[in-house]
Amino acid sequence: MKRRILIAPNAFKGTLTAWEAGEIIAKTFEKCSSESSFHICPIADGGDGTCELITDYLQLEKITHWTLDPVGRPIQADYGWKADERKAFIDVSAASGLGGLEFSLQNPKNTSTFGTGVLIHEAIKNGCKSIVLGLGGSATIDLGLGILQKLGIIFLDKNGREIPAFSPNFLSRIEHIQVKHPISDIEFECLCDVSNPFFGKEGAIPVFGRQKGLEEDEFESYEMVCEKVIQLLEKKSKKSIKDIGGFGAAGGIAYGLSFFFDVNMKLGAPFFFDSVQIHELIQDADLVITGEGRFDMQSAKGKGPFELKKLCDNYGKDCLLISSGDAGKEAGFSHFLQLPDLDLINPDVKLEAKRSLEHTVELFAKNWA
Repeated sequence: MKRRILIAPNAFKGTLTAWEAGEIIAKTFEKCSSESSFHICPIADGGDGTCELITDYLQLEKITHWTLDPVGRPIQADYGWKADERKAFIDVSAASGLGGLEFSLQNPKNTSTFGTGVLIHEAIKNGCKSIVLGLGGSATIDLGLGILQKLGIIFLDKNGREIPAFSPNFLSRIEHIQVKHPISDIEFECLCDVSNPFFGKEGAIPVFGRQKGLEEDEFESYEMVCEKVIQLLEKKSKKSIKDIGGFGAAGGIAYGLSFFFDVNMKLGAPFFFDSVQIHELIQDADLVITGEGRFDMQSAKGKGPFELKKLCDNYGKDCLLISSGDAGKEAGFSHFLQLPDLDLINPDVKLEAKRSLEHTVELFAKNWA
């Protein structure tokens, strides 16, 4: 009887998609182990492309719209549509992602989630009542004000003039907030892969600011700007919203939305696993293989591979992790295959990632076979 292997990698950020990684692992293993059968089930955890992957798995209708990227340039982006539930599945990264933004334009003072707001607004026009929002991969730290701006919240400067979307230093110019009535009756399920709050040492600015283009000497002043914005949102909405774990994801989008909409924070990995019914696949497997680009101290705080390992533990199944870095050695996986570190600015990095993954898997598969 053939041994059943479930191949369920996360995306290898900066190099391989989850599907690409899964296919490489399966083909390499197959060459060394003819007595095994393989099922590829790429996973996501609220990071880039989570809602896109759910849309593909559930075979939802995919709707494409023109919208705007983080600096206001026209782009096309998709969202998934589940008509019977009037629910849309939207990735923040689809319109407001860091991945498609040139390095010279990466600056949270000037980037906006307005383009994500356009997709949400289009979904509402389509009859949507509930939105699943994948928070991973944003280029922004704007507390979701760009989204709010598209949905009817008006931000005014000290002279009472409306501040246009994508204006430089948008947040620091806000002195007053107005609301167009009525605001849409819409609920948000916000999927995240981190547990960071928005403010504090583990918050959005010190932890994620650098990767989005904010310099370290700007952290304190930008956090003060955000504190002022929160005070203005509290005053206008007459709500006091506690800063909680997950609000640091995607530059505080869920935090800002919470002042005007019903928002439920959810860890992306469990939501994804339930959506694609991965529990049944794990129970049928003799070995589960997962992986990501680099397993680090953040990975055990809600990332897909570690959450998958916990499920495997529950069902008494071996789980193999493939990643770079050495943190995976002490993370409790049944097996750990360490990939070499790659130079992500190398134009051939994707080819190098493919080769190193093939080589690493081949060495293990021969012994396992």
